[in-house]
Amino acid sequence: MFRRYFAAMSLAYLTRTFARIGLLSFGGPAAQISLMHREVVEAKGWVTEDDYLSALSFCMLLPGPEAMQLATWIGWRRHGTLGGLIAGGLFVLPGALIVLILSMIYVSFGHLPLVAALFTGVQAAVLAVVVEALLRVAKRALKSRAQRLIALAAFLALALLALPFPLVILAAGLWGFLSSNPLQNLPKTEKPWRASLTAFAIWGTVWLLPLALMLAFAPPLLAQIALFFSKLSLLTFGGAYAVLAWMAQEVVQQKHWLTLPQMIDGLGLAETTPGPLILVTEFVGYVAAAKSGMLTGVAGAATALWMTFAPCFLWIFAGGPWIASLSHAPRLSAALQAITAAVVGVIASLSLWFAGHVLFASQIPLGLGPLQIALPDPASLRLLPTALALLAAYLLLRRHWPLLWVLALCAAATAAAAAFLALPPSL
Repeated sequence: MFRRYFAAMSLAYLTRTFARIGLLSFGGPAAQISLMHREVVEAKGWVTEDDYLSALSFCMLLPGPEAMQLATWIGWRRHGTLGGLIAGGLFVLPGALIVLILSMIYVSFGHLPLVAALFTGVQAAVLAVVVEALLRVAKRALKSRAQRLIALAAFLALALLALPFPLVILAAGLWGFLSSNPLQNLPKTEKPWRASLTAFAIWGTVWLLPLALMLAFAPPLLAQIALFFSKLSLLTFGGAYAVLAWMAQEVVQQKHWLTLPQMIDGLGLAETTPGPLILVTEFVGYVAAAKSGMLTGVAGAATALWMTFAPCFLWIFAGGPWIASLSHAPRLSAALQAITAAVVGVIASLSLWFAGHVLFASQIPLGLGPLQIALPDPASLRLLPTALALLAAYLLLRRHWPLLWVLALCAAATAAAAAFLALPPSL
């Protein structure tokens, strides 16, 4: 009786802890991982430092948001599957609810001149945020000549050859895997095959059965959203920025679900809310489906959310028992390092692509054999967004202002220009 009572109290404590973490998880994965470390390692001692770092290394090998998966692992380690569901769910749900509300407001009122002006400032600030992410990841990832060459190759493959993002990431991981030393001795650990296969069967069904039902019975657009974000959930190595270029290319240029300004606005919303940045997928799902009504938009957001995050529970519940072995596997670690290096090139390509569309009103497409290049038209330079992007970069990189302050300042500047100086946001 007392054991059940204390277990319930401990589970309630876990719930309160991760509800607070979910509400305070601003600032991207680095800040979120630091926040959890302070809470669960330093303050509460729920896991040891070595176990925490091993779990973090394992989560970085997986597709999907590593901070959310780390939260799921902590909950699973403390209270099994129920604890993992609570911790991972509460890490995502506060931000998901906020993004849904903001998406509804955006679709309903985004056409107003003042709102459009606000988001012009947000777009300029987001460009600086992406550049900041590029510098941060490059500093961590490019420590050798080989890694720098991988980053350059990934950049050229995307920016000049327009190769598919999944192919670039797969090639980098394969190169790292095959070029590593496989002879390193691994620690001898138990092989929990039965537990992993059971978890894989259960949570694979939880993820894929709704997908199958939607493909069979849902309206075509919702079925397309479900299939697209299921594929995307398998490719989000290296953080959300790495997959944004491919996602934007697909939803803007191929599927025409969103315009490019809407895509950048969604990234701005995700940057200013708690939770993983990949919550931008929820915004995409809502905006794409809301053309058929608000309820359909909510269904699109829920579909994108499920297909993005349900696989995360599968990876943790099936792979958690293997952390002691996999986190030290030399070939997997080498593959991760190569993918991380390629991510630098991917983010550089994304930065260039965003800059061309945020700072210039028109592009000049050029086709030189296999090369596909879109050069900005110098005559179409947008002065106000350019000035704000430079200001945001200065405040973030040199003055180290909080991100929320920078976004608010840039949004207020374009709103003031539109309201008091009679300047259109495009300037």
